[in-house]
Amino acid sequence: MGFSQALSGLNAAASKLDVLGNNIANSQTVGFKSSNTQFADVFASSKVGLGTRVSATLQNFNAGNIEATDRELDLAISGQGFYRFEQSGEIVYSRNGQLSLTPDGFLVNSQGARLMGYGLNAAGAVQVGGQPQVLNVPADEMPASATTDVATTLNLDSREVIGNELSQVDVNNLGGGTQTLDYHYSNNFTAYDSLGNPRNITVYYEKTGSNTWDAKVVMDGAYDETNANDFTVTFNQNGTLATPLAGAMPQIAFNSAALGGDPEDLQFELDLAGSTQFGNESTTSALTQNGFTSGALVGITIENDGTIVRNYANEQSQPAGQIALAFFRNPEGLKPNGDNAWTATAASGQELVGAPGTGLLGSVESGAIETSNVDMARQLVDMIVSQRAYQANSQTIKTQDEILQTAINLR
Repeated sequence: MGFSQALSGLNAAASKLDVLGNNIANSQTVGFKSSNTQFADVFASSKVGLGTRVSATLQNFNAGNIEATDRELDLAISGQGFYRFEQSGEIVYSRNGQLSLTPDGFLVNSQGARLMGYGLNAAGAVQVGGQPQVLNVPADEMPASATTDVATTLNLDSREVIGNELSQVDVNNLGGGTQTLDYHYSNNFTAYDSLGNPRNITVYYEKTGSNTWDAKVVMDGAYDETNANDFTVTFNQNGTLATPLAGAMPQIAFNSAALGGDPEDLQFELDLAGSTQFGNESTTSALTQNGFTSGALVGITIENDGTIVRNYANEQSQPAGQIALAFFRNPEGLKPNGDNAWTATAASGQELVGAPGTGLLGSVESGAIETSNVDMARQLVDMIVSQRAYQANSQTIKTQDEILQTAINLR
């Protein structure tokens, strides 16, 4: 009798329905990968098979859809790869990038597993390579950085006449008293001392020769009457900046204590590269400086290459590390761990770890999640087929029972 074959069919169909039910239950689970059941027939040196069995349950690691959430700490992987987490001393892998920032600066998922990646070197830059570590975003305030370099590009009007149509400004001398400075053009900018105090710097330019301009630098309305910060700008006949100025930048230095402020010296180089003397109005076309005041941490952003950027109230940014992704040659060999996580096995092979967007690894999309890759229409159709298979196997048992009952009733 074929009871055993039909019973194996019932068990196989039940297993298939278990897998389908699990897929459907996780259709809204972020980063979930659906599974499918594979069957194999059973023979034992006989012409008639002994039924079927479940040979494997494999997960489908095709990517799900990426949906925007507009939440900065929701991350999706666009392409291949897994996030690497540390959970209770064990390394686990996941495609679920719904993260939170703990008070002590760790990026964790809903199970408390800590995201891993590359840290910073002594210079504060991301150190890619080596063994990934648990990432941490410190909440320390960014210290102030004094201005050391100022670059400005300007045009000084060649039509200005020496000694004519001069503007004037009254300034305080560092040594006491006041004086009046003559000028044809001025530009100003903010520089920062080492305590982050903003200092208003103004440079006054006066044409003193056919291709020569004298410049005087004033800080917070004060002028060094020793002419220590004065310099001369010389142009070529074609209006371009002449050497040696282009190669020997003016060194500007002020002692803040002389102005009644904090005792910190402000010293910076003033780079005028690209400046010209053409017959157009005097104007400043570019001006940059590298100093800034201190600032508190106001938030973080995550770039496509996985770099975690700390943003500060002083409009400065610094990296806090870089997310590392792991790739497996045979992801179907990973062992499901629950909580949207897998662990590596001998079947999956060794992990290949790298920065997002390198090699076979995908990029990281911030403000988005990867939805479950469960195809609901496919699951419902497969459920109908499995239900019919279960019913058919039940019918086989019923038929076998009727035949057996007929044989028993023979007299």
